[in-house]
Amino acid sequence: MSIATIVGLLVSVGLVIGSIMLSTDNYLLFLHLASFAMVVGGTLGATFISYEPRYVILSLKLVMKILYAPEIGRDMLKAEVGRLIRWAYAVQKNGPVALEAESKKAVRSDKFLKFGVDCVISGYTGDEVREIMGNFVENTYGRNMAPVNIMKDMAASAPAFGMVGTLVGLIIMLDNMGGDPSELGKGLAVAMLTTLYGVLFSRVLFMPAASKMAQRESILRFRNYIVVEGLVLLAEKKSPRYIQDRLNGFLDPSIHFNIDKMKR
Repeated sequence: MSIATIVGLLVSVGLVIGSIMLSTDNYLLFLHLASFAMVVGGTLGATFISYEPRYVILSLKLVMKILYAPEIGRDMLKAEVGRLIRWAYAVQKNGPVALEAESKKAVRSDKFLKFGVDCVISGYTGDEVREIMGNFVENTYGRNMAPVNIMKDMAASAPAFGMVGTLVGLIIMLDNMGGDPSELGKGLAVAMLTTLYGVLFSRVLFMPAASKMAQRESILRFRNYIVVEGLVLLAEKKSPRYIQDRLNGFLDPSIHFNIDKMKR
């Protein structure tokens, strides 16, 4: 689980609830089904109109995934460098064909890595591997950013539907001004609460989720470019130490890989 994400969500929601509890004893005043339905229903409806359903559903699934720890961290980036160096020793000893046996376990669940290794085994030059895999990285990144853009649109739509609810509430309130004064409160509640719900969904859920999803995709792209550079160097039959120094240039100095401490 991503502890920071969960704590941030609980703190932000908790502060809002706590502020309400300190301000009034009538907590149920802030629970209004019509306002909730107007904001959530309107936002989802507009999103399904704007995008293909499968991308919208994927975006909503990814919102739940931000609660889990990211797959790629600093230690994994260092481990990727170490793995590529081990492969370099195998290639140095037995040629590119040795890469197939060395990488069989690693590429089993990683289609990106499998495709890159296949390019090297096929005998492509370093420049050809860089071109092919560079296209792979950017196209994958572009596809994966589609849910991020959807979430950003949802963040923009939620306050807009909050304003729609505000207008609806004001119309109801004005319509009742010549009648029972007690009915004015219902219209005013819809007017205010839909704006509140719209802003909360936008700034507490949709926009933070979009930012975290975008950050994780950027980290994945960064990892993929490290792998691409390593595969290019393997295709060019560079020495393991050269590969170490070249790939360490991608990493923070505190996690540089040290080939002299490596178990072979």
